Amino acid sequence: MGRGIARKSSKHNAHRTDERPGAKGMDSLNERAWRVAEQALAQADELRIRVHHSGTGARIVDCGIAVPGGWAAGLVLARVCLADLAQVHLYVDRLQDRLLPWVQVATDWPVEACMASQYAGWQIQVGTYFAMGSGPMRALARREPLFERLHWQERSDCAVGVLETGKLPDDAVIAYLCERLQVPASRLLVLAAPTRSIAGMMQVVARSVETALHKLLELGFDLARVRSALGRAPVPPSAKDDFQAIGRSNDAILYGAEVILYTDAAEETIEQLGPKVPAAVSRDFGQPFAEILARYHGDFYRIDPLLFSPAQVQFVHSTSGRSWLFGRREWTVLAHSFFGSERGP
Repeated sequence: MGRGIARKSSKHNAHRTDERPGAKGMDSLNERAWRVAEQALAQADELRIRVHHSGTGARIVDCGIAVPGGWAAGLVLARVCLADLAQVHLYVDRLQDRLLPWVQVATDWPVEACMASQYAGWQIQVGTYFAMGSGPMRALARREPLFERLHWQERSDCAVGVLETGKLPDDAVIAYLCERLQVPASRLLVLAAPTRSIAGMMQVVARSVETALHKLLELGFDLARVRSALGRAPVPPSAKDDFQAIGRSNDAILYGAEVILYTDAAEETIEQLGPKVPAAVSRDFGQPFAEILARYHGDFYRIDPLLFSPAQVQFVHSTSGRSWLFGRREWTVLAHSFFGSERGP
């Protein structure tokens, strides 16, 4: 991982830096997410979520650990993760002979929404507590080399994040976050949900565009050349445990996600790198993710990194209008993962 670097000298990249959130009076990523979270807290009973307060005054929102949560809570989690720089929609479509919810994300700020905010790149470990951290608080912490590649600077007096975890953070975790984020506890707001919950599964599957952008970054593509993006993926049925939930959520992206990227990159760059983006280029492609993970004895780092991307990616050149479609969906693998069936649609 970490092989690709967005071109620092790109004039286009510098132009996008001037336009991005936090510049020219636009609210920062964290301020945008803060508004979404505040609105959700005002509807906590309707969303079936619960607000807790740490001993130091941070707000911790349970979206599916000891409360039901649900579809509406999942939409909130996705919007917070994306710093409210994307439209997130839920609708119904078919897989095989079953109906499934699908989550669709559309954004005109793909790098800011998906990479600077949504990407689950912060491993938060305090004592025995562990959670994957995503959302705009990452841009304040800058714990990941990614932000150097993006040349991103976030300024905000508040911090908002999403924790993928089955346990609410305690005061020690909150103290750790406040120290890394350099905000008082009263200006910290975190939302938490396990992957196996409805809301947790939704916010993971809403990462179709993010996974495409991350693969492009690894391939050395200048992400500033992606002007708009849209992606969709099926939301799997409820899982019996975290292991099954992780498997199904990954399968939803690897074998079912479809992404459209509008770009002004050179056409020869698209033709060269485009075929390398979908998950099908990986040597591990073709089996349910849970089986792949079991084959590597639970070690994520032994899995081919080329696997982690959407099933299909379509590039559309924003000037010429030409389009290229790469990759393929694997309905049979999805049906086996979701329903225990070998039949395709």
